[in-house]
Amino acid sequence: MTAAALGRPRLHLRVAGSTNDRARELAAAGAPHGTLVTAAVQTAGRGRQGRSWSAPAGSSLLCSLVIREPPPLVSLRAGVAVAHLVDAAAGGERTGFGPARVKWPNDVLVGGRKVAGILVEGRPQEGWVVLGIGINVAVRVRELEGELRDRAASLGLEPGSVETVLASLLEELGRWLSAEPGVVLGALRARDALLGRTIGWAEGRGVAAGIDDEGRLLVDLDGGRAALSAGDVHLL
Repeated sequence: MTAAALGRPRLHLRVAGSTNDRARELAAAGAPHGTLVTAAVQTAGRGRQGRSWSAPAGSSLLCSLVIREPPPLVSLRAGVAVAHLVDAAAGGERTGFGPARVKWPNDVLVGGRKVAGILVEGRPQEGWVVLGIGINVAVRVRELEGELRDRAASLGLEPGSVETVLASLLEELGRWLSAEPGVVLGALRARDALLGRTIGWAEGRGVAAGIDDEGRLLVDLDGGRAALSAGDVHLL
């Protein structure tokens, strides 16, 4: 899998409900591997657990890719790819926050704030998934409303940089989607935003203890250790 295989054909929409929904429709209709859907604005974008994902027009990269025969750990691979992109586009020298970190499974943070989110959906039984990625490229955080102002981060670039960031993203995804699983896990562990932190999830709470060889989040509990394979976790 190479970068050249990603991003073609491309459908760009000035306004979309959700790029993931459109990409899923295309995938179900037989769209080839690497098909890309982008939008300047989303009116019904969503993140994990059904949360909304919104941003001022032209301020974010909003895209979804059709991935056929997805490799193992595809969600984690995407998180590592985006984290590397964030470092290259606006690394610690510019933000003052240091390297981007990944909050399992694939939220990308700088300075503890979310700069990018990833949503993987699809039909693995039919051999495809859709990889939805939103990156705050030129969002002015101080202009956001409510709690978003306290939780969001941005690359701090100009709106005209969105296409450049997209090109870099496709390159990073090509690299990490084809990487050996052990290399992916090593890169993820080096950027683990949860390690040693107290976290909670629907069924309990504990202390994050790293990522195992299957990509599961390890959690130390009062009575032992658990391995989470899916779900939404939050810092306590």
